[in-house]
Amino acid sequence: MKFLHIKAQEEDGILTITLNRPKALNALNMLMVNELREALENYHRVWPNTRAIIITGAGDKAFAAGADIKEFEHLDVQRAMELSRNGHTLMQLIENAHIPIIAAVNGYALGGGCELAMACHFRIASENAKFGQPEANLGLIPGFGGTQRLPMLIGKGRALELLLTGEMISAQEAHQMGLVNHVTPTKSLLPFTRSIAKKIMEKGPLAVKYIIRCVNAYYNPNENGMELEISHFAHLLPTAQAREGIRAFLEKRKPNFHALTDDQPTENNT
Repeated sequence: MKFLHIKAQEEDGILTITLNRPKALNALNMLMVNELREALENYHRVWPNTRAIIITGAGDKAFAAGADIKEFEHLDVQRAMELSRNGHTLMQLIENAHIPIIAAVNGYALGGGCELAMACHFRIASENAKFGQPEANLGLIPGFGGTQRLPMLIGKGRALELLLTGEMISAQEAHQMGLVNHVTPTKSLLPFTRSIAKKIMEKGPLAVKYIIRCVNAYYNPNENGMELEISHFAHLLPTAQAREGIRAFLEKRKPNFHALTDDQPTENNT
């Protein structure tokens, strides 16, 4: 699969997707959004060994310094609606992925870049990272979910302050607010992020999938997260993966989840 504005490489089950417009500070143009969507919709076919995804930016100056404003100037209402809806589709694809997608934020994550990072399941930032939603400075509002995900992550008051002032915050401030999980030296960003991805990859794939689904349900007014948790717990318990995990615990050994397929029956649910 060939791309113009992103790079994708799988190694040891981790697919690293790099936003690759460093001269434009990896600004998200329409083509990059479409390429990200294509990669994420097809990773299981193109890179079948993938069990975790990291999204990062080329260079050390920017994760993504916003959307490509040059594409905004002549958009009418209909085309602006299409642009925003396309961005929302990408962010929802990331948010609802069945495997962990982690943002490794190096440098500026502004506007659409911040929205992309927030759509990931969690975020690791380098010490030089900067976050912000500066759209109000242009007389605009975020268009890729920023007004919704930022309050979920840091609370209404802090989110409104950042959205209304358009100010940037440092990686350390973002960590204090709960916007990022960890702050690392720039050179350690990808190795540290990969180490967390590898920890998750050791867990039961079905458990990872259903944990993501249940946590997302908490934020969906059309779903009952408690009932979904009950249902997924009950359906997981008789699976081959859960039985392997239980046996491994009792036998004091590491489980071998990945030798078992999602639908492999056990002796108790045939």
